[in-house]
Amino acid sequence: MTETESLLAEEMLIVRHSGEIPEIAFHGSLYYLCEDPAGPQLTLSQEELDSLRQQVVARYREILLRDLSPENRDARIYRGLKRCIFNWERLGKFYTRQEMVIEETLRQEIAEALRGFLRQETMEVRVGLRQTCLNCTREELETFAREIGIQPEQLPEDLESLFCPQD
Repeated sequence: MTETESLLAEEMLIVRHSGEIPEIAFHGSLYYLCEDPAGPQLTLSQEELDSLRQQVVARYREILLRDLSPENRDARIYRGLKRCIFNWERLGKFYTRQEMVIEETLRQEIAEALRGFLRQETMEVRVGLRQTCLNCTREELETFAREIGIQPEQLPEDLESLFCPQD
């Protein structure tokens, strides 16, 4: 492995395992690799830049799926559906700024995870196993669902039971 490959691999790991806002780590890595006077001052190829970008996408995917996993609803790591929606918006803005297109497979994976999450949530609330953990409005949820390709009729029929009357 060349020194450049080693440096890039290290930065890709940093971005991939960054916190809640991976594009900050991405820009930090770009600065270090290309502009920092104390850094290696590389000129990244399109392929190398794309590899670094894909680490941002992979981290967002992980964050989104974490918050769409019913098993995490009561865990300390769970941030709620509202944060999931916000992270989807962040990812979309990253794609736009980087002049990338969201892969349909990612959109479908997130859509399926949301449908499964909502099916389980509505069922458990309906039978009295839990109170809802939804922390967004119905409008926010429906907007998110449409953005990821879910039509209103594809949402659980008893979804209304999860929202307060003022939502």
